[in-house]
Amino acid sequence: MKYFLFILLLLGYCYGYTQQSDFLILKKKDRPLKYYYAGTQIAFVTITNAYRNALITAIKDDSLYLQEFLVQRVPMTYGGFINDTVGSFRFTYHYNQIRSFGQSKKGFNVQGSGAALFGGGVLLTLASGVAYLADKEKFSPELLGAAVLLGTAGYFMSRSGKDGMVIGKKYNLVYMDMTK
Repeated sequence: MKYFLFILLLLGYCYGYTQQSDFLILKKKDRPLKYYYAGTQIAFVTITNAYRNALITAIKDDSLYLQEFLVQRVPMTYGGFINDTVGSFRFTYHYNQIRSFGQSKKGFNVQGSGAALFGGGVLLTLASGVAYLADKEKFSPELLGAAVLLGTAGYFMSRSGKDGMVIGKKYNLVYMDMTK
């Protein structure tokens, strides 16, 4: 009986190992920030501006195999709500198709508001120039100064918006192939 148990343990040790799967490393200036492997949740924006918040089902051959769940709030008969999984979608992306990590911003859009201010400032500046050329008595230097100030503020607001961790100079994504 002792020998049978020993042989069983020896066979289980020899045949019981599994192949480790591939994984991704998000690095900031050669310092690892986060590891992504099969079974973890990932949120990113692709190069085609598609936002994905999904579960990684597998990583192999330089590709991420994802499953994204569609969840809806469903009203109950007694007046409350529950979250119900309506369906799921499967996606496959090459790891080079990831543009940035992080959730897309919801709420107030600083970049869009800055662009609107910049456009309005340029338009008012041009209108002040036309008013100066047409009738110098009705020209208002205060309006021109305010238009230039609004255009400048709008330019800096449009440049200050954050896109998350953009893959490029500061952040890079490394694929670790464990099959070789």
